[in-house]
Formats: sequence, C-alpha cells, structure tokens
Amino acid sequence: MENVIGHVNWIGLWTIIRREMQRLLRVPIQAFVAPWLSALMFIFIFGYVVGPRIATIGGHKYLQFVLPGILMMNVVNAAFLQATSQVYFQRFMKFVEEALVAPLSYVEMIVGTLAAVVFRTAATAVGILIIAAVFGGVQVVSVVEFMFWVVIVSGIFGLLGIVIGLWAKSFEQLSALNIFFITPLSFVGGVFNTVEMLPPFLRWLAWGNPFFYFINGLRHSMIGFNEAPEPLGALLSLAMLAILSVWVWRLFSVGYGLRE
Repeated sequence: MENVIGHVNWIGLWTIIRREMQRLLRVPIQAFVAPWLSALMFIFIFGYVVGPRIATIGGHKYLQFVLPGILMMNVVNAAFLQATSQVYFQRFMKFVEEALVAPLSYVEMIVGTLAAVVFRTAATAVGILIIAAVFGGVQVVSVVEFMFWVVIVSGIFGLLGIVIGLWAKSFEQLSALNIFFITPLSFVGGVFNTVEMLPPFLRWLAWGNPFFYFINGLRHSMIGFNEAPEPLGALLSLAMLAILSVWVWRLFSVGYGLRE
C-alpha cells in the first residue's frame, strides 16, 4: 500500500474530513435527531411499557439489558448510512474526480471517509446514552471496552458502506443490504433476548450471527453480562475489520466504481 507509513498529506486528509463534517452538520435531523427519536421510542416502550412486566434478565432490568442492543443497532445504521451516502454522492456529483486527481493516497481517502463515520456514530451513541439516562437505564462497566466496540463496529460498517457506495448504481441499491441483511440479522442478534430464550434448534441463528458478538460485546461493556467468550467476539471483529480494509483499499486501487 503506497504512502501508508511514509509521508501523510495532513492538509488533504483534514480537507476531506472537514468537508464531510460540514455536509453532515447540514442535515442534523436526518443524521442525529432521527436515530435519537427512534431510540427514544424503543427505550420508552421497553423501559416503561414492557419492562415492568418482564422479570430481570441476567440479574438486570429489562431496559438495561436491551439498551446495548438498541444502541448497537443505531451505531450500525449510522455507520453504514453515512459511508454509503458519502461515497455514492461523491460519485453522483462527480466530487470523487477531484479527490482522484488530488495528491492523496487511497489510504488517506479511506481514512477521511471513516473519520466522518466514526464522528456520526459516536454522536449517535452519546445522544442515546443521554436519553437513556433520563429513564435510568444507563450503566457502563468499562468505558474502554465500550469505546472499542463503538469504534470497531463503526469501522466495519463504514468500510462495508464504502463497498456498497462504490457498487450501487441507484438509490434503491444503496438500501438493499440494509433491508435484506443488516436489519434482519440485528433483530435476531440478541437485542431483545438471550440465547437461552431461543428454542434449541434456533440457537445457531445467534452463534452464527456476527451481530450477536457485536451486541454481546457492547452489553458486556455496559452491564457486565456476557453469553460468549469475549476474546472470540473481539478477534472476529478485528478480523472482519482487517479483511474489509484490504478489500476497500483494493477496490480503490483498481478504480472500482470510481473511474467510470
């Protein structure tokens, strides 16, 4: 990979980050308010409507149990939507041509894109924590572990969003992965239930679902509840991040979706 360890164009990198931050802040309702309101509805329903009627799970209130899953769902959606829209609109508006002729390496272009992704997901996560605090459902056992899962999952779905943004030929294709894979897998990844609550013949849906390890890791960082070996989830996530990083860099290097 060229220019990875050597000279870094800090001015160009900051220009990419600043441009995407400004674009993001021009649509605060879509970027921040919408996921906060969605999380508020989930927290209200499960905290005050359903929660009091359900016994504790793993020694925790139901709201405390489901909050990590709700937060992770919003982190995944924020990261994926930010990356797909960012890359697709650069292609659609021909902004990507300016970046290609600029003195920027592919790594710098990817890092600049992911910086905006992490900013959006971090702001989304903090907003949800503040909302949940009003309902008395916030507990964070390990801040470092919490930050690890938010950043790593943001990177995974930011990179996946870049791939879809390069591949998509229409707005409809941008949402295909989200509709048919991300949303269904997240709902069966242990957001609202433990693995033991599933029928034995369906538990493979959890163990074979990467979302289960994301949610389980975040839940462990928040309330200390764990259903899978923590190193397994972390290694799986880091492996996915590494594979997607190389894949995205390769797509940039061959000009896939960029030089059309």
